This record gives sequence, structure tokens and C-alpha cells, in this order.
Amino acid sequence: MANRDVRLALWSGTNFSVRRILFRRGGVAVRDLGAFRFNNVLSSFRLRNVVQRSEVTLVLFSGINFRGSFRVFRGSQNVANLENFNFNNVTSSFIVVGRNLTDAEITQIQRTARPPQDILVIRQ
Repeated sequence: MANRDVRLALWSGTNFSVRRILFRRGGVAVRDLGAFRFNNVLSSFRLRNVVQRSEVTLVLFSGINFRGSFRVFRGSQNVANLENFNFNNVTSSFIVVGRNLTDAEITQIQRTARPPQDILVIRQ
């Protein structure tokens, strides 16, 4: 299963510094980062699919329950400063999966507040 190969590390500081939260398995939807005391503090992250580098999607949302504005990151990558994407200290919820979500799927998630099936959903 592709979600087993996903790794996501979130940092509250730029350049992968300060407080870190690590997800060692993909297929996770966090409805409210307040559950981790991490609401509106995300500044950098590392995203990986360790088997198929291009098969991973991270969607950051400004509102809880996958609402508000969003930024999409597809493929393995390191983002040292979310300010470069006008999204520093903005994230309140996110979804990470071990495949490439389409724009239509992301729009549906935002419209319905329902993440893709077969992933772990973390609520506050």
C-alpha cells in the first residue's frame, strides 16, 4: 500500500527548526492542528514517498476541517520556508496521501470537508 511509504515532518520554524511533528505513515488527514498545539505555526516541512518519489500529495488548508485557502504540494520535496508560498503560520488542517490527488479531488475535499477514504482522520 502506497501510504505506508510516505513520510512527513512538520516544523514550526523556518529551515526545519524549532518544534517538529513527524508522521511516518501517510494517509493522514488532520482536521484541526490544534490537536497537536500546532495551529497556525507551520513554517517548513519535508515530504517524501520513499518508494515512488513522485507519488505523494500534501494539501495545507488555512481553516480547520479542510476549509479556507489551500496550497498543494505534489511529489517528494523539502520546503524550508512557507513564506515563499504566502502560507507561513497559516495552516490549520492538512491531508497527506501516497498518491497524486487531482485538483477535482481537492476541490471536493474542500467543498464536503471529507478526506479521501481509507486514511486515518485525526480530530481534536
